[in-house]
Amino acid sequence: MLSGLFVRNVVLIEQLSLEFHDGLTALTGETGAGKSIILDALGMATGARSDRGLIRAGTEKAECTASFTLSTSHPVIAHLTEQDIEIVAGEDLTLRRVIQSDGRSKAYINDSPAGVKLLSEVGKLLLEVHGQHDGRGLLDPTTHITLLDLFGGHKSELQAVASAYQTRRDTQKHLKALKERQSKAGEDQEFLEHAMNELDKLDARPGEEETLADERRFLQGAEGALSELTAAQDTLGEDGEFEERLSMALSGIERVSSKFGDSDLPAAKSLQLAAEALERALLETQEARNAVSVAAQSFDVEPGRLDAVEKRLFALRGAARKYGCDIPGLIEKRAQFDEELEAIESVAKDISKAEKEAAKAKEIYDLAAKTLTEARQRAAKALDEAVAQELPPLKMERATFETRIEPAPESAMGVDLIRFVVSTNPGTALGPLDKIASGGEMARFALAIKVALAGKNEAVMVFDEVDQGVGGAVANAVGKRLSRLAKTAQVFVVTHSPQVAAAADNQFRIEKSSTGTTTTTQVHSVADAAREEEIARMLAGEKITPEARAAARQLMAS
Repeated sequence: MLSGLFVRNVVLIEQLSLEFHDGLTALTGETGAGKSIILDALGMATGARSDRGLIRAGTEKAECTASFTLSTSHPVIAHLTEQDIEIVAGEDLTLRRVIQSDGRSKAYINDSPAGVKLLSEVGKLLLEVHGQHDGRGLLDPTTHITLLDLFGGHKSELQAVASAYQTRRDTQKHLKALKERQSKAGEDQEFLEHAMNELDKLDARPGEEETLADERRFLQGAEGALSELTAAQDTLGEDGEFEERLSMALSGIERVSSKFGDSDLPAAKSLQLAAEALERALLETQEARNAVSVAAQSFDVEPGRLDAVEKRLFALRGAARKYGCDIPGLIEKRAQFDEELEAIESVAKDISKAEKEAAKAKEIYDLAAKTLTEARQRAAKALDEAVAQELPPLKMERATFETRIEPAPESAMGVDLIRFVVSTNPGTALGPLDKIASGGEMARFALAIKVALAGKNEAVMVFDEVDQGVGGAVANAVGKRLSRLAKTAQVFVVTHSPQVAAAADNQFRIEKSSTGTTTTTQVHSVADAAREEEIARMLAGEKITPEARAAARQLMAS
């Protein structure tokens, strides 16, 4: 339910705050008083196309706020929840729009900034405007399918189609991905086979990098070490010449020492010490030669071994760079490539399975869509009959209404394109509402459809000049149908007809006044005597007579 409307600086309205109630509300006033401004302001607040032309002259911005009281099951709650906007049960939902003089527009939902697109989506769920000056309602062909489904009660069929459509899209997406993978498989397979062959030949082993690096460092120092050791061997001599000379020296000392016997003379003792030192030197020289020989042998490496080690190490490091890993990771890469190759080789089986799943999903979707189409065909026939019954009392007995169902691309809504087409005169071709019907006729077609749909949705309905071009009994019939419709939904009607206004539960009079160079539009709630006077004005015109007041009372009583 639309509970309130606040307007500031919109065209002729300086500031306006209105409260609304259930039932049928009539907006009346003389031609040019500004009834359309109220609809423009309401449209602005609910996301309709608006521009800076709505800004009141001499001001910087226009502002409109519409407040709605929602039932707990209203579809707008689910829509806003999907957008992460929380709706508190029992609190009004407010939609606000501000248009600035530079053309910029700002939108708010419950005082939180929102995009105009979202504001429009929410507005369409909350409000329907039917009339010649508004592109919403029946003039928006996208609403026709929703109206038909509401009339037919196709909730379960729609859910089945939406679910099947999602599954169908998922299976098609999976199949497409597999086929794209298959199209690349030739190139990928060639690369993987080459890489695996290369890694197999390389045959990297755990810990090999550290072993090779250590050996390379050793080999790089081995040549210098061997050279030094060879020089040491040369110095020590390899033919025993040095030991022979020591031995000869020792023999000479021993001959001299033997001449002294066991004498305690200092010279004899020094000869003994010299002999002992030569004996030690002789022994240690032999040990040194053996040690140097062993050390030289440990540095006597295989020719070309350094080149071989470096070639192997560089090959491992090159492969690691090529495949984007470290040397230990080459083993894991080999296993990864093996898995990828197996997956490529099995993609044909996966595609076959995915094709079957996609075909099954299409079969399920086609069946669900066909069931929905058949339900729509039955509902269309029933809706056409129901609308046809409402047209004669609305002075449209020569008009024809038809729900046309045409094929459409697959979607979550099925495979149908729904269009309401009309003919206002016998013999003329059926065509779109906005091309065939006048403004008043469009509003009456909308009224007939809405009466047929009574109780099916929760949108607030606005009928703009639904009584255009009619009067008397027809206007009375319009009023009765609006009143009947207002039993299950909140309805607003902009009207010049006293019969329609008299059928309303609530009424607002819109009038224009001028003070000096300033012209403004005011809106006043009228009830009891004031309402009687307003309906009498609508009956009599400028001069209200007692007869007009009596007729007004009679209309209100009926």
